[in-house]
Amino acid sequence: MRLVFAGTPAVALPTLRALIASRHTVEAVVTRPDAPAGRGRKTASSPVAELADELAIPALKPVRPNEPQFQAALRAIAPDCCPVVAYGALLPPETLDIPRFGWVNLHFSVLPAWRGAAPVPHAILRGDDITGASTFKIVKELDAGPVYGTLTEPVRPGDTTGDLLKRLSVAGAELLVRTLDAIEDGTVTAVPQPADGVSFAPKLTAADARVDWKLPAHLIDRQVRACTPDPGAWTEFEGARLKLWPVTRSAVEDLPPGELRVERDVVYAGTGSHPVRLGDVQPPGKRRMPAADWARGLRAGVGHPLVLG
Repeated sequence: MRLVFAGTPAVALPTLRALIASRHTVEAVVTRPDAPAGRGRKTASSPVAELADELAIPALKPVRPNEPQFQAALRAIAPDCCPVVAYGALLPPETLDIPRFGWVNLHFSVLPAWRGAAPVPHAILRGDDITGASTFKIVKELDAGPVYGTLTEPVRPGDTTGDLLKRLSVAGAELLVRTLDAIEDGTVTAVPQPADGVSFAPKLTAADARVDWKLPAHLIDRQVRACTPDPGAWTEFEGARLKLWPVTRSAVEDLPPGELRVERDVVYAGTGSHPVRLGDVQPPGKRRMPAADWARGLRAGVGHPLVLG
């Protein structure tokens, strides 16, 4: 089939590579416009656009997919199908009707669970043991289209969103290629999603990523892992934001919520249940570092009364 692939972030790259290696032909990609990125806030192309440029594949970058110029360009390409992974914009009905087999999305949950922009973080926040990926035909309602295929993936105890997405992006790429093969062969039928079991996963914000040390340790653990790498879990220390990486359980005696205990090579933080051991941290304007190195820089000794907010 003639394909136009829609995707934007790095998590979409395994699928684009798999499609290029498949029996299908990627005629173009659709991705979000160039935008400021990095510390210098220099304008940069999306990861999908960069890979497309390396492979000499045309890249369409509409500000909105309902732009007449974009619609005309897509019709001129006349794709049979448009596979999608994390494109980042809603597709209007007139765009959905252009490819004869429609737009087929790879979504990182087992639908109808966790419809929305952030299914993997919400699966970790919820404490799900199993998640997965689904391929489905895009319809007007968010992530509600009929499903072609699914796979499952265990959520490991230490998984961050980055860890889990990495595995799902590779396995999901294979699932999407198999789905497109079956669509072309006429050997698959999309099955409507059940009405029961629907849940939603909106994008996590910086406010969602702020740690409340009064919560039990297991909820803080989930929150930090769900927000790693983005938007990045954080807490306040002496009026400034301190970024956090995953924490681990500890066997030390209780500490009040948010209070720190600094020992030679470890820093413990009190929670609403038992203390946790801090992993890496990043103070404002500085590099990521082990929490013990950060604490040494504060000249904090054993039992020093430091409190996170």
